[in-house]
Amino acid sequence: IRARFAHLCSSLSLAFGLMSQIALLSVSLSCRIFVVGIGFFSLCFLMTSLGGQFSAKRPGDSPFTMRAEVLGGQESRGVLRKICDMLEVIMKRMDVLSKLGNTTDTHRLDELSSALDRIQPIGLVERIQAIAQNMSDMAVRVEQILQRSMAYNRVRDGAFGQCEIPKDPRYPDCPSKMDWMRARWTSDPCYAFYGVDGSDCSFLIYLSEVEWFCPPLAWRNQTTTPTLKPPPKRQAVFQSDIGALMEQVGTGKESLSFMKRRIRRLAAQWASAARRLDDKLRNHWREQKRILVHVGFLTEESGDVFSPKVLKGGPLGEMVQWADILTALHVLGHNLKISFSLKELHGFLGVPPGRGSCPLTGPLPFDLIYTDYHGLQQMKQLMGLSLRKHKCHIRVIDTFGTEPAYNHEEYATLHGYRTNWGYWNLHGQQYMTMFPHTPDNSFMGFVAEELNETERLNIQKNKVKNMAVVYGKEANMWKGKEKFLAILHRHMEIHGTVYYETQRPPEVPAFVKNHGLLPQQELQQLLRKAKLFIGFGFPYEGPAPLEAIANGCIFLQPKFNPPHSSLNHEFFRGKPTSREVSSQHPYAEQYIGRPHVITIDFNNSEEFDATIREIMRINVEPFLPYEYTCEGMLERLHAYIQNQDFCSPEAPFPPVNSSQTWLGSAPSPFNLLPNSRILTWASNASSFSSWPPLTALRVVASLESESCVKACQTAGLICEPALYRFINIRETFSALDFQCEEVESEKNHLFPAFSAEHAECSLQQDPLLFSCAGSSAKYRRLCPCRDFRNGQVALCKDCL
Repeated sequence: IRARFAHLCSSLSLAFGLMSQIALLSVSLSCRIFVVGIGFFSLCFLMTSLGGQFSAKRPGDSPFTMRAEVLGGQESRGVLRKICDMLEVIMKRMDVLSKLGNTTDTHRLDELSSALDRIQPIGLVERIQAIAQNMSDMAVRVEQILQRSMAYNRVRDGAFGQCEIPKDPRYPDCPSKMDWMRARWTSDPCYAFYGVDGSDCSFLIYLSEVEWFCPPLAWRNQTTTPTLKPPPKRQAVFQSDIGALMEQVGTGKESLSFMKRRIRRLAAQWASAARRLDDKLRNHWREQKRILVHVGFLTEESGDVFSPKVLKGGPLGEMVQWADILTALHVLGHNLKISFSLKELHGFLGVPPGRGSCPLTGPLPFDLIYTDYHGLQQMKQLMGLSLRKHKCHIRVIDTFGTEPAYNHEEYATLHGYRTNWGYWNLHGQQYMTMFPHTPDNSFMGFVAEELNETERLNIQKNKVKNMAVVYGKEANMWKGKEKFLAILHRHMEIHGTVYYETQRPPEVPAFVKNHGLLPQQELQQLLRKAKLFIGFGFPYEGPAPLEAIANGCIFLQPKFNPPHSSLNHEFFRGKPTSREVSSQHPYAEQYIGRPHVITIDFNNSEEFDATIREIMRINVEPFLPYEYTCEGMLERLHAYIQNQDFCSPEAPFPPVNSSQTWLGSAPSPFNLLPNSRILTWASNASSFSSWPPLTALRVVASLESESCVKACQTAGLICEPALYRFINIRETFSALDFQCEEVESEKNHLFPAFSAEHAECSLQQDPLLFSCAGSSAKYRRLCPCRDFRNGQVALCKDCL
């Protein structure tokens, strides 16, 4: 019995808590819910008191003895069941009553609360029966008030004749949405934020003015909704003062402290680079953009596993890149807001409170939003349906890249490319990578510190030719590396920077001089002395090898045979890319190469030993690719911000009556370069707006089993997915002498392509699937390649 009463009181408390939440939704209902709530609390208090009487102990009773003889079994159970049933009925009635807007019956609710106060039971069974009778009276009175109020609302709505569900064939979903709102409008507080109060009128207003499922209501004054004009365009001005940026980054986490130290240390280099780029772009008007940067992986809501490991040898590459992105956007002179929490993100976006069920009614307050996969998920949580409308403004910082086959949700699901990441249906170039390994994405990058002439001379003077530094801050990276470390030890003095707290890590051999985890400036000094920087194969594609090369080291790394990918290596499994990684740092291998970068098979002891001897004889100067300097990153980011536009619809291509569009002698917009199989856009063909411009286009046909990434590289070019739409026409096949028996259009990330076996020419049906990545033994792919600027592969020669 005591347990039954405890459960009853718990249910009452929970019910009152729910009613209190409802009270917050409408000020006009607060008084009546408050009165009923007082009555229910009084009842709960009375029940608790009675429960205490049920459990009164006799002398000698065990504390574990349950007293069941106070009430007769069937009689007590029946009365209690009756009370529970009545309470359930009352709570249902009160839930409906709380949604009504009739304030004329407040005094009747006062009577209900006073009924509880008039309960004066005499005996125990009599008390329960009296409560049951009062509950019955209360149920009757609530029913009367409910029916009276509902009748009043029907009369009111009927008098106005305004809130009937419109039958408009242009809005077929309106009736079903009205039914949904009636049943679920309390599921998200955002509905109440937009004025929904449980009445049909409020549902119709919401569904016609906030969402788009019902037609506009004729009796609503539509002119009251102001038309917001876009803010006036302002010119962006380079700025070198980082004070405002440092203040926005904030404090409170070691990750933020690390980023601020990096920003402060490189401030002079950024300022100098800005002056040089300003000279290069002189008289070029740059529009100032309103930009939000939300660093999702550092939010508490995402778990933030990075911040606690900053001083314990954890990965720093992501924080290096984010610090440089923030600085570059600030130096370029844009209007910048920075968010490191869900609360800050919510405030900046201006979304209504709740669970993301309601759309944004006004324009997005930003032109661009830079975030990561964690931040993208958080934006979906806050914005709900609005994310689909505004996602063209988003740029996703994505270290390892996302290929179109994984990005296209429907295609990925049907063809086995679905992973925990990807599937966002963004334009491929909205993903921005750390290195230019995925042409389907945009290359964001980061910067390495540049040396002045004095520093370069001192490095060459002070290099120790038999000194090596190992790339590996965590002890587990050294496991299984004893064999080639022993060979290296025969020739060179080995230094490590492995983190430890009290005892030397046992994985690090005794002949290694371990400095522990070093601050960035001390690590720089160590690299300026060392001749060799050697990688163990992990981590992949980090910033440290570029920093070592910039300080005059030779980077020695292992070649992977077979290449690592999501098919054969756990690290890449689940990542939205099929890219094959041929070495620890493919960018260094491909774009820098010997003598600064040497890639060999570490399992071949003879080759390893001979390479170490060779390195000791080689003299190299510090080297840093232009695209990883401050100026290079500013130039690249400036070009993206001013030219990439994924929000404006592209003009259809080919245009209507395309056969009359080509102005050349042949019915094709292409010319064949002399002594080659490469097509260019004919100079006398019609011009179309594009970035990169069509002057950069070079069309190449791949071999079977060759991707467009590889085909373009073989031709000394870069695959450019933004130009795919200009070659996705039947004229491209004829210009390359492919004989098509039939031309079909299909959703396939390998198309456009030619199948020699069946003489089939296949065009791409979905622009989101234009992909440089991917190959098949069945197809020769049509590839849109382009030229590139020296030291800046992200930009074509005419892209500035």
